[in-house]
Amino acid sequence: MLIALFADIHANRQAFEACLAHAYDQSVDRIVLLGDYVGYGGDPEWVMRRVMDLHEEGAVCVMGNHDDAVGGSAEQMNLEARIAIEWTRTELGRTAREFLTRLPLTHVDQDRLYVHADASHPKKWTYVTGTLEAADSLAATQAHVTFCGHVHRPALYSLSSTAKMTAFTPTSGATIPLLPGRRWLAVLGAVGQPRDDNPAASYALYDTERGELAYARVPYDVEEAAARIRKQGLPSWLADRLFMGK
Repeated sequence: MLIALFADIHANRQAFEACLAHAYDQSVDRIVLLGDYVGYGGDPEWVMRRVMDLHEEGAVCVMGNHDDAVGGSAEQMNLEARIAIEWTRTELGRTAREFLTRLPLTHVDQDRLYVHADASHPKKWTYVTGTLEAADSLAATQAHVTFCGHVHRPALYSLSSTAKMTAFTPTSGATIPLLPGRRWLAVLGAVGQPRDDNPAASYALYDTERGELAYARVPYDVEEAAARIRKQGLPSWLADRLFMGK
């Protein structure tokens, strides 16, 4: 089975459409969405309608911190994020808001765990940015592979049977065998707001039969995505950063 994994869409319609089209060209069997469907971007209602349609078709969906903030508090976020969440609350219909409140924090599927942030305390929204956080996340599960988002930069960690951690930045398009003798934590890059100095949208493909993971970068219409943010009156930095991958 070939699984397409997406995280941090952030209401970026153009990036999400491009990544979905790329994934369907690979004849994927399942879609997994790891949260933060809204926030920052200019098309939250369109993205949520697409997410809900995919969920109806069998996609796995978990909650992200921006999704949680729509129905809760955004106090811990920076100013631009808070402004975007407050605006998003006025844009989303009731169905989308209720859908977000019902999302689970984690989902287990055979030997795979899906979560937006750190698996050890999912609702603390801890960023997995190094081996210490990765080790904590891996210690919380016996899953062979844990997939998460939240960081907006692709990364891959592994834990050996002797508790040795490794970490590296994956290369787009390279096939990575997730060997059975180790346990793995794959941090997806962001679909809608990459922060690794590459503006192309990021998602990943996992072949369950081969045990192989590949990260993909997909160019999209950044100009249009930025124009949508500006048109909605959101902070200009949210548009500008898309061009830089910041």
